Amino acid sequence: MLLTITTTLTPATDLGFLLHKHPDRVQEFSHAFGTATVFYPEASEQRCTAALMLEIDPVRLVRTRSHGSPDFSLSQYVNDRPYAASSLLAVALGDVFRTARAGRCNARPELAARPLPLEIALPALPCRGGPELAHRLFEPLGWEVEAAAVPLDDAFASWGDSRYVTLTLRGSLRLADALNHLYVLLPVLDDSKHYWIAPDEVDKLVRAGEGWLAGHPERALITRRYLGRRSSLARTALARLAELGDEVEEALEPAVAEEAVAGETALDEVLASETWASADADAAPSAGDPASATSAAVPVSSAPASSVPVAAEPEDRLAAAEAPTGKPAPLNTLRREAVLSTLADLGATSVIDLGCGGGELVGALLSRPRFTRVAGTDVSPLALTIAARKLKLDRMPDAKSARLTLFQSALTYTDKRFAGYDAAVLMEVVEHVDPPRLTALERVVFGHAKPQHVIVTTPNIEYNVRYEFLTGLRHNDHRFEWTRQEFAAWAEQTATQYGYSVRYAPVGEPDPDLGPPTQMAIFTLGPAKEGSDD
Repeated sequence: MLLTITTTLTPATDLGFLLHKHPDRVQEFSHAFGTATVFYPEASEQRCTAALMLEIDPVRLVRTRSHGSPDFSLSQYVNDRPYAASSLLAVALGDVFRTARAGRCNARPELAARPLPLEIALPALPCRGGPELAHRLFEPLGWEVEAAAVPLDDAFASWGDSRYVTLTLRGSLRLADALNHLYVLLPVLDDSKHYWIAPDEVDKLVRAGEGWLAGHPERALITRRYLGRRSSLARTALARLAELGDEVEEALEPAVAEEAVAGETALDEVLASETWASADADAAPSAGDPASATSAAVPVSSAPASSVPVAAEPEDRLAAAEAPTGKPAPLNTLRREAVLSTLADLGATSVIDLGCGGGELVGALLSRPRFTRVAGTDVSPLALTIAARKLKLDRMPDAKSARLTLFQSALTYTDKRFAGYDAAVLMEVVEHVDPPRLTALERVVFGHAKPQHVIVTTPNIEYNVRYEFLTGLRHNDHRFEWTRQEFAAWAEQTATQYGYSVRYAPVGEPDPDLGPPTQMAIFTLGPAKEGSDD
């Protein structure tokens, strides 16, 4: 299968800088299902074309199937995968052009940030919905679309058009946006994925769809097909998209060479399938579920190793986490940076992230040497598995892993491992707890663990009217969302009961009438100091 990317910018060979692939080199990248090759059929000052060719090994592809997969007999070996663009090409594109997809180019940063004249061609693309669907998906993104059905042989002409199209896209877009459009929409057009669809696919979709998917008129169809029609994952993704600007950040480890950073492959996903299948991927227990009372430690030394690296933020490189030039930083990034800044102002050196989820804050804490002890805990073993993969625990340097502890526990049950830290963080956690269980969480965190500082962030429900596509709460697992007055009333009552003082800070650009999108409370043990901004 073949994909070509052509530009006529001057000089056109700067495309090599943006893709991090030199026009004079032929580069190969091995995957579990075949080999991806990047080369340049033409490279002049006026016109430059980069080609990504993926050669599929059908036998190797079959061998990646898990033991529990159904037997489709001959169709496992005789299919269109070696010839037609599919989710396998999207996986290869995601791996080979990972840095370009993130919009980073140290050599030509101004080019990475601005639209370029592009032409993208795919000679054979499965399109379940015909050429009309290709128009519906790409035209709202600013592409001029040329899609023609690939004709069947004369002997079968009476059957009508084939389900394959020859697709050409022309437009002036950022290269990063163009690559992310392809990464998401190729498997959507094919309407089939050839690897295990785990819950972290939601993160991949929201990350790749930053800036365009939330407002796409076909976002429901795109989400449903991308997630393999798994309704529970699709609901989660649509709820995430509704909270505009709250995307999960891109993996941001800078490339140090032109070679692509290794990433997820079909084999990696399938090898993980038995691990995912053993967990309830669609309905992890809530913090108020009594069944989660048993705590099971997940020591760093035995954290699940994986060949699917998702880069944590590297030390002293957090500036790379900023959104591309001209785009506002996602709310998720603003929230994390606000928490990190507050922790630094408080002078905390040991921090526990209560309800750490996929480990984004834990990774950011580890990237700052000032935090000498970092812990993350979550009620969901699945979330901790994802965090272990994102943090790359299997290859983490000993000095960094010695600072880290990950373990499973519920925040509504006393656990001595919660104690002994300068600060505890509840970032977007309390709203996931059933209201009758909040008193238990307060007792555990403020009464038993009793850190010097507690930072709590939670959505401001008053701001929800600013999210055009949002109906209901911001996430389908939220038990409630507070107004500013309700949040302050809860914080003041909790602070008084457990001997803390509390002050507040906005996260995100405040609306004059509605307040900020996220509200933050900073609790400090003991009475408020004179002159504080309580």
